[in-house]
Amino acid sequence: ARSRPVLARYDVSSHMVKWWKGYKPADGQVTRSLSPYEQQIVVPWLRTFPKRAYEKLSDSFLYWGGCGILTIGTAVIADEADAAQDRSHRY
Repeated sequence: ARSRPVLARYDVSSHMVKWWKGYKPADGQVTRSLSPYEQQIVVPWLRTFPKRAYEKLSDSFLYWGGCGILTIGTAVIADEADAAQDRSHRY
């Protein structure tokens, strides 16, 4: 009776009473979530994806293509220079 502590809350586990005692509910807070019954979550995005991907690729192709060619060209030239140096010191 007197030795048993009186719990402040009954809606949480007994070992979490102290943790949840200071919880203040957020009155008026609006939370939004996707309905579990929504059937077409990704379909609108998939319909516009090819057009958006084409536009992004055509806008930045020169930049990314130039960077790719420069990087691959540098790697090929460096490999050839290294191989030439290895051959020159072979014997």
